[in-house]
Amino acid sequence: MRGVRVWSRLLGVEGAVVEFVELEEATGPLVVSVRLLARDRSRCGLCQRRSPGYDTGDGRRRWRALDLGTTRAYLEADAPRVTCPEHGVVVAAVPWARHGMGHTRSFDDTVAWLAVHTSKSAVVELLRVAWRTVGSIVARVVADARAGHDGLDGLVRIGIDEISHRRGQRYLTVVVDHDSGRLVWAAPGRDERTLGAFFEALGPERAAAIELVSADAAEWIGRVVARHCPNASLCLDPFHVVAWATEALDLVRREVWNAARRGGEAILARELKGARYALWKNPEHLTDRQRGKLAWIAAANEPLYRAYLLKEQLRAVFALRGEAGMALLAAWLRWARRSRIGAFVELARKVTKNRTGIEATLVEGLSNARVEAVNTKIRLLTRIAFGFRSPAALIALAMLGLGGLCPPLPGRRLA
Repeated sequence: MRGVRVWSRLLGVEGAVVEFVELEEATGPLVVSVRLLARDRSRCGLCQRRSPGYDTGDGRRRWRALDLGTTRAYLEADAPRVTCPEHGVVVAAVPWARHGMGHTRSFDDTVAWLAVHTSKSAVVELLRVAWRTVGSIVARVVADARAGHDGLDGLVRIGIDEISHRRGQRYLTVVVDHDSGRLVWAAPGRDERTLGAFFEALGPERAAAIELVSADAAEWIGRVVARHCPNASLCLDPFHVVAWATEALDLVRREVWNAARRGGEAILARELKGARYALWKNPEHLTDRQRGKLAWIAAANEPLYRAYLLKEQLRAVFALRGEAGMALLAAWLRWARRSRIGAFVELARKVTKNRTGIEATLVEGLSNARVEAVNTKIRLLTRIAFGFRSPAALIALAMLGLGGLCPPLPGRRLA
């Protein structure tokens, strides 16, 4: 194999001609001078259209390449400008780098792959690049991948949720495809305008093809889905609905505890204060001591025990699902309305208001569990991404790792 081809293969610039190689000083970088093949010259850096030359630009330019062994390596080539009929005067395209970037494609793809699969410190140390630069590289790799693949095509069942990514009430709204399990869209914010941007990107035709949407009971999500998805059923996440009942139960427990404390019943107040987890936990997960605590509550305070049973029956609604679940939900609503327990009377009103979404969940069996799993992984990525200046870089990292946009390592091919 000729030496020129060896250098081309090592640097990942096959298709260009290596003119010469030099080592700048004893400890300096390796600089490989290259020129384009005739077929690749004078093309617009944005659309790749062959265009007439404009000028020589700023002369010779360098691109950071992957290290060769322990030595930094750079590609050096002319960077003329061309006049594109669509984009005007732009720097001509080069096959080894993305337009306007100072790193080769191989370098960018390696950084992106490592950012997903290794720690922050490993990426910085191995590739000798600042962490903020990693954020910029990840963002452009994702933008390049999105340009060649529309992840919003074919959506039928989606999940919508929000996740806090930073202190100070900083949130991301995320959309997950239930069928593939992939993150398909994310943006900073958690309001109607933010979610509306997703449906604008989706377009009316594809929005009309969506059949099921899972979400919590946030009213702003319901309004946007109703406006943009005329054929979709909104399924309320069972975890959030049961959480309402758990909150109502804890409110009842605190009321009983406060009444006992004010009435001088110190022993009763102490026992109730230690009963929180026995009331919260699912029956199958209770310890023997917690089962004993529940038995004591049943004998000592009948209203609190009824509140516990109401919480458990609402949980059983989602365990049954289908027609049986809807029948039990109707029975639960009748019981809660007649219970004379203020927190559960109010909860019955809330459940009635959201009954259509709850019944859709019982029929379709769709929850936000897959979305919550994606959110858990985003929280991990948030720790890795610490130091990125904007949520855009975190979103790009999430799309790489969870959206199927991570490129293979240079020289490998996806199976």
